Amino acid sequence: MASAAAAPPPVPFHVPWGPVDNVAGILPHVVDFQGTPPGANDWNCVPSAAHPEPVVLLSGTSAGPAQNYRWLSPLLANNGYCVFTLTYGIDPGTVSGLLGGLSLPGNADEAVVARQQLAPFVDRVLAATGAAKVDFVGHSQGTVMPRWYIKFLGGDQKVAKSINLAPLWNGTTLYGLTYLYQALQGIGVAPAVDAVAGLFSHSALQFRQGSDFLNILNQGEAFAPTVDYTNIITRYDEAVVPYTSGIAPPGPNITNIVLQDLCPNDFSEHLFVAADPIVGQHVLNALDPGDATPIDCYGTPRNSG
Repeated sequence: MASAAAAPPPVPFHVPWGPVDNVAGILPHVVDFQGTPPGANDWNCVPSAAHPEPVVLLSGTSAGPAQNYRWLSPLLANNGYCVFTLTYGIDPGTVSGLLGGLSLPGNADEAVVARQQLAPFVDRVLAATGAAKVDFVGHSQGTVMPRWYIKFLGGDQKVAKSINLAPLWNGTTLYGLTYLYQALQGIGVAPAVDAVAGLFSHSALQFRQGSDFLNILNQGEAFAPTVDYTNIITRYDEAVVPYTSGIAPPGPNITNIVLQDLCPNDFSEHLFVAADPIVGQHVLNALDPGDATPIDCYGTPRNSG
């Protein structure tokens, strides 16, 4: 009689939800800025009829995919999605860019990254999988940079869904630093501040509330009508200030979710939203609304392993 212990696991990957499991899952990736999370970048993956669009995961500033998506990547693979991700935005002109393997991603100009890295990566995914469109799941900068691709580089015809964790459509005040910057503009020293800041990150300047980058993105038709947007926001966001910057204007293709409206005891802040099992449930529902399940504020997403 076969032993129950010998039965194959129901899903290929274990998703490390929970504090202890969470720490154990992320420790190997603390300085892994260019690694790939479990479940991602199988270039032989063929999308199923149930999930015809491959999912492209886009990380936040100074985080690599193995760090940012240690949870969502295996979760999506367990649920039958073809998952892909890339390390983007390493800028050799910054201090970080001189550190070789420890260079921090996501610090290059976002418009340049969208054109030179994201656009060809999407084309590669479509060619490899034979899919007509992809879905985006982005976190922080990974929500804003792809908007440039969608709006200006033809991405509106290649992206079906855009799911955004801790987005900042209207930028951030960063606890008043935006107002300090405006004051420095008033006395003519803002260009010097830009030059110094650019030694560390070009993209960070673009997150500032009222930046030229965001003003251009938000002019006219800010959100493509051909793309379905789901924005997942936390009231405890310490990086996107105010958190309401992540709420997009109402529209038939716009869904805004404030985590605490449904689960008031969810204390996830800016970083932890990518490791939050409640967020994982929302992401699965947004990717496949036809198979959506009620959110369990104290449970884990299906097929977590």
